[in-house]
Amino acid sequence: MTSSSAGLTAPFALARFRQPDGVALGLVSGDRIRAIGPDELGADYLNAFLAAPDWDRLEALTTGDGDWLPLADVTLTAPVEPRQVLQTGANYRTHVIDLVVAGRPADDPRTEEEARAWAAEMMDTRAREGIPYFFLGMPACVVGDDEALVLPSYSDKHDWELELAVVIGREAFRVSREDALDHVAGYTIVNDITTRDLVFRKDMKEIGTDWYRSKNAPGFLPTGPFLVPAPFAPEGGEFSLRLDLNGDVMQDATTEDLLFDLPALIAGASENMPLLPGDLLLTGSPAGNGITRGRLLRDGDVMTATISGLGTQTVRCVQESPDA
Repeated sequence: MTSSSAGLTAPFALARFRQPDGVALGLVSGDRIRAIGPDELGADYLNAFLAAPDWDRLEALTTGDGDWLPLADVTLTAPVEPRQVLQTGANYRTHVIDLVVAGRPADDPRTEEEARAWAAEMMDTRAREGIPYFFLGMPACVVGDDEALVLPSYSDKHDWELELAVVIGREAFRVSREDALDHVAGYTIVNDITTRDLVFRKDMKEIGTDWYRSKNAPGFLPTGPFLVPAPFAPEGGEFSLRLDLNGDVMQDATTEDLLFDLPALIAGASENMPLLPGDLLLTGSPAGNGITRGRLLRDGDVMTATISGLGTQTVRCVQESPDA
């Protein structure tokens, strides 16, 4: 698979790309990329750099000669190597309202409008009085879009969830909202794949949600292709997100619809465990998921995801053999 800088507006970004002897850390500038080692990075490895990122150092490398390669000639993979992945649930107002309406039981006496109004009031109360809802993902599920998304054969209800992901820089532990963004190294794109019929336990409803089984199959966190430095975030901090399925727009929203903004999420997630350099904090998915559209992922589907300034991610779906 060839790589492209489509949608990447930052003057430079980090990526990881495949070479015959393994995966190399790369510096991307325009339509070219070059490998950077510890001496050029000023750190032994990526997460050590992210703990105290020196973006000026990397910017200086973009004007040097180096062994630059055309970006189109390399295969990018996930740009990060997180030790922890924290995921945020129910954090886009419209998304949650749509899920409530779509999930109404057949005997629900409320009209769609009544259910929507009830959910909207619940979300507004939560935004005023509640706290973010977090759960854990498996770092092993983080892959690049160079890998096809294999749809497990144990279900036919796999869904897309485009998310803005925060890449943690300096360790964050019990940080305030005011200081939270000082602990962000950068941002990337994640598609948080979900198996909808496994979200809620049927054998013991009191347990509630089962995020391990519904979200942690191999490759269920396509990530990247770029790690964009925090200084290049959109002015005002508002990101636009869009996911197309086979060319048709499914998700199209901005982070203005977040119930809890990025400082609130970082502060809340750091309350009981340190967030480490290189960790991913997913911020939730906007409205437009397959479960609300009655159309879930199938063999041969192609998802194209863009987030303003962060590039474009293309994920191809392949159905797992029933015998796997």
